Amino acid sequence: MQGKGLITIVAIILGLICINELLPTWYANKTEKQAMALAGNDQVKYQKEIIRLSKDTLNLGFTKLYYTEAKEKEMKLGLDLKGGINVLLEINQRDLVANLTNYSENPVLIEALNRTDVNQKNSTSTYIDDFFVQFAKVNSEKGTNLKLADPEIFGNTNLSEIKYNSTDAEVKNFVKNRIELSTGTAYEVIRTRIDKMGVTQPNVQRVPGTARISVEMPGVKDIDRVKKMLQTSAKLQFWEIQQLPEVLPYFTQLNNIVTAKADSIGVPKNTNFLKLMGLEQANMGGYTKQGQGSVKLSDTAVVNKILKSKIAIDARPAGIKYTDFMWSYKPEATDAQSLIMYATRGNASKRAPVDGAVETANISYDQLGMVVVDMQMDSEGAKDWNIMTQKNVGKPVAVSLDNVIYTAPNVNEAIPSGRTQISGNFTQEEAQDLVSVLGAGKLPAGAKVVQAEVVGPSLGAESVNAGMYSFIVAFIIIILYMIFYYGGAGIFAVIAMIINLFFLFGILDSINATLTLPGIAGVVLTMGMAVDANVIIYERTKEELALGKGIKEAYSDGFKHAMSAIIDGHFTTLLTAAVLYFFGTGPIKGFAVTLGIGILMTLFTSVLLSRVMIFSWLEKGRNLSVWTSFTKNWFRNTFINFISKRKIAYIVSSILIVVSLVSIAVNGFKFGVDFNGGRNYVVKFDKAVDAQSAEESISKVLVTTGSTTSVDVKTYGSDNQLKITTDYKIDDASVEADFDLENKLFTSLKPLLPPNATLTSFKSGDTDNYGIMSSTKVGPTVADDIKTGGVIALSLALLGIFLYILLRFSRWQFSMGAVLALAHDAIIVLGAYSLFYKVMPFNMEINQDFIAALLTVLGYSINDTVIVFDRIREYLRERKSTTLEGLFDSAISSTIGRTFNTSFTTLLVITIIFIFGGENLRGFMFALLLGIGFGTYSSIFVASALSYDFLKKGDDKKLDKPTSHA
Repeated sequence: MQGKGLITIVAIILGLICINELLPTWYANKTEKQAMALAGNDQVKYQKEIIRLSKDTLNLGFTKLYYTEAKEKEMKLGLDLKGGINVLLEINQRDLVANLTNYSENPVLIEALNRTDVNQKNSTSTYIDDFFVQFAKVNSEKGTNLKLADPEIFGNTNLSEIKYNSTDAEVKNFVKNRIELSTGTAYEVIRTRIDKMGVTQPNVQRVPGTARISVEMPGVKDIDRVKKMLQTSAKLQFWEIQQLPEVLPYFTQLNNIVTAKADSIGVPKNTNFLKLMGLEQANMGGYTKQGQGSVKLSDTAVVNKILKSKIAIDARPAGIKYTDFMWSYKPEATDAQSLIMYATRGNASKRAPVDGAVETANISYDQLGMVVVDMQMDSEGAKDWNIMTQKNVGKPVAVSLDNVIYTAPNVNEAIPSGRTQISGNFTQEEAQDLVSVLGAGKLPAGAKVVQAEVVGPSLGAESVNAGMYSFIVAFIIIILYMIFYYGGAGIFAVIAMIINLFFLFGILDSINATLTLPGIAGVVLTMGMAVDANVIIYERTKEELALGKGIKEAYSDGFKHAMSAIIDGHFTTLLTAAVLYFFGTGPIKGFAVTLGIGILMTLFTSVLLSRVMIFSWLEKGRNLSVWTSFTKNWFRNTFINFISKRKIAYIVSSILIVVSLVSIAVNGFKFGVDFNGGRNYVVKFDKAVDAQSAEESISKVLVTTGSTTSVDVKTYGSDNQLKITTDYKIDDASVEADFDLENKLFTSLKPLLPPNATLTSFKSGDTDNYGIMSSTKVGPTVADDIKTGGVIALSLALLGIFLYILLRFSRWQFSMGAVLALAHDAIIVLGAYSLFYKVMPFNMEINQDFIAALLTVLGYSINDTVIVFDRIREYLRERKSTTLEGLFDSAISSTIGRTFNTSFTTLLVITIIFIFGGENLRGFMFALLLGIGFGTYSSIFVASALSYDFLKKGDDKKLDKPTSHA
């Protein structure tokens, strides 16, 4: 055969590349298994064994393997397989805009920024684009006719490139470029911080077109520490402190306001503000602390609510109009249950007297042996610090990092050098993190976590075991079935499939792709596609043998006639994978990459390489069966009157669609947090727990005044695991909000946990029998983006499939039949998820994974439809029937063998993963089961039937008249 040598050379080169890429993974795993065998469960001993074994070298002649290098190059496993954290950080673009305007207080600017903040919650546009729209609206409403180049907007000393005569278009372009540069700076700072943490195989990427940065750190256990490190902007500032006599009259007035208007503020009626602040004694002149109040940790949220209320802000006297009330970094050693509040002297621009970057920072110790951080400011900071210390000799000044006060010492004398010290009752680790943050540089603006996924290491290990177990079982079943059904040819199909998987994993490793659970599902679907390609080839070969052709000619024609259907089917699935890649995020994108590479490798191995192997065998005069004695006559000469039964199918489909649409309208869906926004936690217990009683207990503590908090608790997998979903404080992206919720969950669930359970072990989930196994957080803005992206992905997939079918088959009737069949499948799957989400024992949320499953279903369904349409097109071209109805029936009947084998093996594989693949994949696989089942049905009874009716009523109705038989 032509090209045999080239295909063989390409296969050898690919094989060598994949061996080179996969060897480090093999060696790293081998070394770790050795260390585990020697150390058992002793982690300290395990680390010592790893250090010892890492000194060994494996010399293979063509390469040398070292553990440390192998570990860096091994295949990346996603969070769901290894545990760790994945966060989406968003740089505060309001801060960036405010900085570019030199913190202008122009009312038009402030109003535009406020409106943009509100609009962003339900907008898919970027912040700066929304800002320009809102600025134009406010400018028009107020009739101010301000230009963006106005000195009070962007034409200030911060942006000297903008001139007074710069057009709005020029300013917009320049501002966008500056924000893009600032996001790039933030990316570099974040990456440097992560490098300093020593995380293995971190993945830090910018999200194109946004001010967001995606950070994935597999294997990380101290999640709280990571969140703090990532969100700290390293904005080190120094403030003058307003003493208690300056603010006490305001606090006294505020206490009276709270007593009278507690309801409108949103706090209990009997709230005593002075008592909360610990200032009742101060009223009598006995309060001497530098801070303005010592507040119990449990009361800080109420104090914040009061001070930030509109009533409290409006009541401020002139002397504290711009005062910032800030909390201390952590409780003092003498009172572990309280935080000190400080009143820092602010100004209209909200800029600190000293706001400079740190040049160097290191850990030191004070005279009492306490851990402190010594630092040297840059030249600008040193100059401002000198002026400030001269002005405040004998007075306290506050040192804040990201609006949290670390220390507030008295100034003994002016400090001209810019060298200073931060103390704050630090642990060694806290001080090291602070040094790392300061050393990496400050972010150009604050950062907040708008989406987060955390998977505990034990859940990751369970997922690996479940995923690999289901994968191996599915693989063995496919091997046995192919050999059982196709005999000798089946063996070549299995060899091609094994090579396919080897190439697939090797390529994934070479491009540093991350393997996730959905990725494993993509691998299994790749196996299904590989089987499908071989089934099409072998079924066509069997037809050629039935015509009396010799074995070599039959295989040659079988490959030739199957090529069109294989290319069409694989291309439509590749189109779906492309849509998933461009509009998906995280694991869905990984699934798309795996599926896309798998499809390309299937075309190479199952079509090209398989052909080389088969003809190499045949050219040696050997026979190669395409059946076994048991399956030889299966589906042979099968003929079914499908078209005559189409009206029954129309009735059945119509009933299913109506039921689905009614359920969708009445029941709606259970949307996941990535569509609605919110947080969910998978919590494991050491015994069976009742979901309803747990929900009642959690609901009692998750109370927010002025808004309704939703709480949903369901059994997750086994009866000792719960999935807890809530929108509690979802608009608050701070780390403190995460801590608050986790603390409340621990408090409410403590009666169900072991007596020795601690908050730390509960949050880490790093125990064998209890704790948070995984968590997900999605902010409202991100949820809206995900929802919009899902709709766009589905729409583009349908449009792309319609156009491709139209191009390939040159008849709109085929395109319309195919797209209506896809809509039919999608509606029924959606209807099932609407109808059964309340009763099924597994998760049936509409989320990103569901969208990926639905798009996969559409890809599979259209692949099935294309196979049938390809045969109909062939029969139309050759006029293989006297009637259009007979032609359709003959064409569909001739593909029954292929349809059965492909659908049977695929559904069998998916069923195995559904049963054994773990709870994380169950909802995903259920959607595939439904979709592929109905997709197989719709290819015949919807797509083909509708195309027949469209053709019969259109220009091709003459085909229904008798013609000469080809």
